[in-house]
Amino acid sequence: MIIFADQAGIFIAFYSSYHHDHSMRHGFLLINKPEGPTSHDAVAAVRRVLHEKDVGHLGTLDPLASGLLVLAVGSKALKVIELFNQLSKEYVAIIRFGAVSATYDREGPLEDTPRKPGVEIPTESQIRELILNHFIGRIEQVPPAASAISIGGERAYRKMRQASAQASTCGQGPGFIMPSRIVQIDSCEILSYEYPDLELKIRCGSGTYIRSLAHDMGRLLRVGGYLLSLDRTEVGEWSVQDAVAPEKAVWTNVLPLKDILRGLPSRELTEGEFDAIAHGRIIHQPCERNTVGWFQHLPVALLESSRDGQGTKARKVL
Repeated sequence: MIIFADQAGIFIAFYSSYHHDHSMRHGFLLINKPEGPTSHDAVAAVRRVLHEKDVGHLGTLDPLASGLLVLAVGSKALKVIELFNQLSKEYVAIIRFGAVSATYDREGPLEDTPRKPGVEIPTESQIRELILNHFIGRIEQVPPAASAISIGGERAYRKMRQASAQASTCGQGPGFIMPSRIVQIDSCEILSYEYPDLELKIRCGSGTYIRSLAHDMGRLLRVGGYLLSLDRTEVGEWSVQDAVAPEKAVWTNVLPLKDILRGLPSRELTEGEFDAIAHGRIIHQPCERNTVGWFQHLPVALLESSRDGQGTKARKVL
């Protein structure tokens, strides 16, 4: 226990409460979401079984998709979600050729692709060549219009609905075009192929839409394609093999926040520095943004350099 003569009672109470709270109920939970429920459904289930209202996610899964959903549990864990938003992800996807979908997956209206003269069923070697030429590295991708991407402060799927309603009312074509963006695909491996179904294992950066990859692959092969199923197997170094069903989560499944933050840039704080940080004061020596401040083996703050660049302050107190 730490005592400062000028404010002993306040600081003792702060540290004792912090230490007890931090070691108990803050961290990340690996959930294996089944196909069907939304990510919000999974969050609601965890809130219910853990009796904890402060639960959020590190990226959603569509209802069609299954697999790993990483949840932040506890108010302190919610404060550090932003540090993990750019983690790579691994998926196992099945693409079905021979038709296209308005939503790029099996949920949307499907339209068979007419067989064009001179277009044959693609071979596995042709697909491998296509992957190497078009679906590895930094690529330009157009996300599905039926997605939750924010465009000008509004969700894409809402813009799509508004454009469709306006088109049907005015007798005009759709007036909404999704902007493209650059995404990263680290690897794309064929697991199995028997036309019309292609099974892939894909490692990609945050923000990549596998639905768009399925659509684009079918378009380039001139046979059409859509996403039949999707299973997220990894997020960063976390695996679905270590995940639990939402309704079976218990507190012992929660990965402690101190373990989650261990690999990030860190700075050990003295008693005086911890006191200063806890009360909003600047301490000496600048630091890298989002350096984790540690005190007595616990993460206590996300740090950044002060405005003048000469010292360090708390960006977020955990």
